[in-house]
Amino acid sequence: LPLVILTPIPLTLVGIVFGHIVFQAPFTATSMIGFIALAGIIVRNSILLVDFIRHARSPDKSLRETLLEAGMIRFKPIVLTAAAAMIGAAVILTDPIFQGLAISLLFGLASSTLLTVLVIPAIYVVLRDDGVEAAAEQGE
Repeated sequence: LPLVILTPIPLTLVGIVFGHIVFQAPFTATSMIGFIALAGIIVRNSILLVDFIRHARSPDKSLRETLLEAGMIRFKPIVLTAAAAMIGAAVILTDPIFQGLAISLLFGLASSTLLTVLVIPAIYVVLRDDGVEAAAEQGE
């Protein structure tokens, strides 16, 4: 499960690189600080999503139903967390010193929030930890 939880960290780079290209801004030390801060936010969201999936599992529900339910229920809190951080980062976007930090947070959150909600359930299916139940469920 740690791999499932940490998977979104590299996905943030998609948005960070795109944001720096759009703004034609160099990747600076403040950009790296933004990447590190972003990793904390995204990992927290991943932990909450995986924890919800694990607690929502039941024998009478398929894994697919559980994943869809978890995605629907946790989507709003994940988006609100990202939106709050993005609003805070937008304020410092025009500051030349902290522009890299703001770009990393804005674009990294935008891309990784969407990718987290899509990728975490997919990777959970591949790397799930339920052993015998997984083999029986795949036979259905």
